[in-house]
Amino acid sequence: MTTQVIVVNGGSSSGKSGITRCLKAVLPRTWISLGVDDLIEALPARLMHCDAGVVLGGNGEVRVGPDFRAAEAAWTVGIAAMARAGARVVIDDVFLHGRDSQERLRAALAGLDVLWVGVRCDPETAAGREIARGDRVIGMAAAQAEKVHKGVRYDVEVDTSHTGALECARAIAKHVV
Repeated sequence: MTTQVIVVNGGSSSGKSGITRCLKAVLPRTWISLGVDDLIEALPARLMHCDAGVVLGGNGEVRVGPDFRAAEAAWTVGIAAMARAGARVVIDDVFLHGRDSQERLRAALAGLDVLWVGVRCDPETAAGREIARGDRVIGMAAAQAEKVHKGVRYDVEVDTSHTGALECARAIAKHVV
């Protein structure tokens, strides 16, 4: 079987998006990338900052409610349908609930050949990136750095603390069939 989906999980400012862009450049076939940030951007503004949708709290806390979960479930089924129709997809995600998040995604992607990738970054480095970017909630990177990996099983892991996105993408690409 050939890899149909690559799931890239890591905390905020860990380097997932850069790795995803590099993966699309180094992999020999055409890959589409979709991520949780795309989903959030597609949501109606009324779901931001409300308990039914997405709440970004103090110290980098992120809470999601039932309306977000319903949209996320439909989004995930849509991504799986794209992969079943022949598209190769890289999913750039943040498993806010660790293993539970992975299991929800695993259920939607059942029957597909998925490569699970963990992107680690030490909290201090991620926090520095968060500040430098200037478009993130301060504290989110440190809060998510380890939490998103709790109980998650990966096929390959990379650490961006001292390794660039291109090198990480090349390491991941070696596992793509």
